Amino acid sequence: MNNILNRVETCAVIPFLNEEKTIKDIVDKTLEYVDFVIAIDDGSNDGSASKIANHNKVILIKNKINRGKGYSLSLGFRKSIELNSLYTITIDADSQHPPEYIPKFFDKLRVSDIVIGNRMHDFKDMPAQRILSNKLTSALLSMKTKKRILDSQCGFRGYRTKILGSIIPGFSGFEAESEIIVKAARNNYIIDFINIPTIYGDEKSKMRAVQAITGFIKVLFV
Repeated sequence: MNNILNRVETCAVIPFLNEEKTIKDIVDKTLEYVDFVIAIDDGSNDGSASKIANHNKVILIKNKINRGKGYSLSLGFRKSIELNSLYTITIDADSQHPPEYIPKFFDKLRVSDIVIGNRMHDFKDMPAQRILSNKLTSALLSMKTKKRILDSQCGFRGYRTKILGSIIPGFSGFEAESEIIVKAARNNYIIDFINIPTIYGDEKSKMRAVQAITGFIKVLFV
């Protein structure tokens, strides 16, 4: 990893809500590839934050109430900008994103502004409703942005930190990740993709269908 880039210039943003079982493992594994983790506790009530609170490589930000993934990402982006990092990774806390792929994101960021994980190359383990919603939202975003969007819903992403100020989401929910793509395309940033595994376990999704659909429709008219 040291041959790829200077680790002091990298950080990861990890929003989480009630991930007591997985948060410490994700943070520990992610820190094998980045210098700092910015963890945003989005109103957890299960003791998740206590699992990482004393880690000297973790910057812990707490929302008193649940504000949404987009809101938490915006806090993480602003902190990464404040740290003057070179690259910023976003990764979910539920073990669906393997941290060992982080160096592949860094490699792509040498020539791209944003790199998004693509699970749609092999979706045999993805629930049917997620396949349908992802294909639909990716197709609609492709038409809106005039760029080929392979996986609009994946939260495992890499960014050049210098562009974050212009793509900080205004939406507070899961639709913020689509909003980021729209803002990036509007700014003519280079968006690339990297194949990652499709991992689904027995975890309960925190995405609410009606809210997600409503939010996405609003993004289309931004």
